[in-house]
Amino acid sequence: MKRIVSVAATLALLTAGHAVAQQTYPDHPIRIVVGFPAGGPPDLVARLLADKFSAAWGKSVVVENATGSGGNIAVDRVAKATPDGYTLLMASNAIVINPSLYEKMPYDAMKDLAPISLAAAMPVILVVNNDVPAKTVQELLALARSPGGLTFGHAGVGTPAQMAGELFRTTARVNIQPVSYRGIPALLPDLLAGRISMAFPNISVVMPLLREGKLRALAVTSSKRVTVTPEVMTMTEAGLPGVDANAWFGLMAPAGTPTAIIDKLHRETVQVLNQADVRKRFEDQGMEIVANAPGEFAALIASETPRWAKVIKDAGIKLD
Repeated sequence: MKRIVSVAATLALLTAGHAVAQQTYPDHPIRIVVGFPAGGPPDLVARLLADKFSAAWGKSVVVENATGSGGNIAVDRVAKATPDGYTLLMASNAIVINPSLYEKMPYDAMKDLAPISLAAAMPVILVVNNDVPAKTVQELLALARSPGGLTFGHAGVGTPAQMAGELFRTTARVNIQPVSYRGIPALLPDLLAGRISMAFPNISVVMPLLREGKLRALAVTSSKRVTVTPEVMTMTEAGLPGVDANAWFGLMAPAGTPTAIIDKLHRETVQVLNQADVRKRFEDQGMEIVANAPGEFAALIASETPRWAKVIKDAGIKLD
């Protein structure tokens, strides 16, 4: 009997300790892990949230860039971290693409991670070299079906730039030859020189070139037109419904993180994203603020994973 009482008392103390920890969260520094280099869109979102969290809570929030393996290194690091709210992930849609590219995955996003909020989405934009004689998507498709063919440059296997291009060509049933580069900046000289016909970059990367008239935009891959390019129609308006290939970035924690901590992180994230200066910063980068609930974010991951699996299978994409 004494042993049973002792165990019960220990459990009660542990439960009380967890409750106190949740009430005082955060009481020491937090880190947000990003799987891509500093300066890119997911890093920008992470650093903006980190700065605002630090100001709100009076605790240091640092961003750690853990690059490699298409973002898998960072995701795995967070998935295996202590689920106490002090190690977070700025996830990208690589978590729904990579399972169909890598034979062995070190994590299961649905089981090993807890969604907090999808922070922002960034439409991919179809841009062509100015010498391509097509002013609309339908004119471009007609060119693709004619002798000679077209090419599209992308930023590497599994990147939004490749996935958007493959979704475009498989949906339209046209033969457009993919050409791989080490990132969007590496392909831009060839696109500007006309050595490749088109590309599907994140909108922020090519905004300066569009404003200067050095490239022509034909469509965005979002459900609605984008604030920074209101004149550019969506793929649905252009006659290709289903070509939705936004890049997105959202905050996640290790599975098992207490609900009270997830809720606090969610509330603060939504509050930050609704601030006018944050909204303007994102819109200037071509991003659309989402700020959804954990359940909505989980539903997106569940639906996007099989969708991209089909695109990858249909396109025959494989990692070397």
